Amino acid sequence: VEAVAFYVLAALILGFGVLVITAKSTVHSVLYLVADFLCVAALYILLQAQFLAVIQVMVYAGGIVVLYLFVVMLVNLKRPPEAHSDPRRLGRLGLAMAAAVLVELVAIFTLGWARPAPSGGGLLPDNVKQLGLALYQDYLIPFEVASVLLLAAMIGAIVMAKREL
Repeated sequence: VEAVAFYVLAALILGFGVLVITAKSTVHSVLYLVADFLCVAALYILLQAQFLAVIQVMVYAGGIVVLYLFVVMLVNLKRPPEAHSDPRRLGRLGLAMAAAVLVELVAIFTLGWARPAPSGGGLLPDNVKQLGLALYQDYLIPFEVASVLLLAAMIGAIVMAKREL
């Protein structure tokens, strides 16, 4: 039964992923993305990772999709592309920063940050405690890199949404 449920969820995830990419309407694409995230949450439940399923629904299917919908509503996708490039664009600086992030990611993966996670009882379920310890001990640097990338994306979205005065 679990194998059948896994294959059905995997097919749904792949199908919704293809629909996200091929949908002509951006709003429909976002709705397919919500369905995809919900199927991934169901897959987490099937794998006995209830905490990840709840986080998947709250963070991705809730927050990120709402953010995508706001971006779709704010950005006018019907306008023609700009004929000129922005003279304030710092392409070399962006390239240097991207190279620095790439070097950092390569260093993280080659050095290996794996440490055995300590176990123990407490108020939290064991899988949640192990996830927290792994996230903030073993994978602290990738977690921080991801947060910096999200901050850069947020600043970029604000700059792009800012209207000319």
